[in-house]
Amino acid sequence: MLNDPHRRNVKRLLWTLALGLLLGGLLTQLSVVFLPESPAKTFLTSSVAASVGPLSIDLLVIAFTVGPLILSVNVLTLVGIFIVAFVVRSWI
Repeated sequence: MLNDPHRRNVKRLLWTLALGLLLGGLLTQLSVVFLPESPAKTFLTSSVAASVGPLSIDLLVIAFTVGPLILSVNVLTLVGIFIVAFVVRSWI
């Protein structure tokens, strides 16, 4: 079925997360550049990182390595995800 509501919700969730992570990264970089040194800047820009990789794949004809993939999350990343989720919920 082409218009499966479950698939649509999963796609919406993935797009919301991807755009929220991008917006959060932008907010983080803007905070690093424009906020003065303070405890607030340290709190907003301190992050926790999780990484996976590198992953090597050899298919006999072609071989490649992917990684490491790193996900870095901080307070502004979560704010970005919430902003995008609010906009998506309001408009769609």
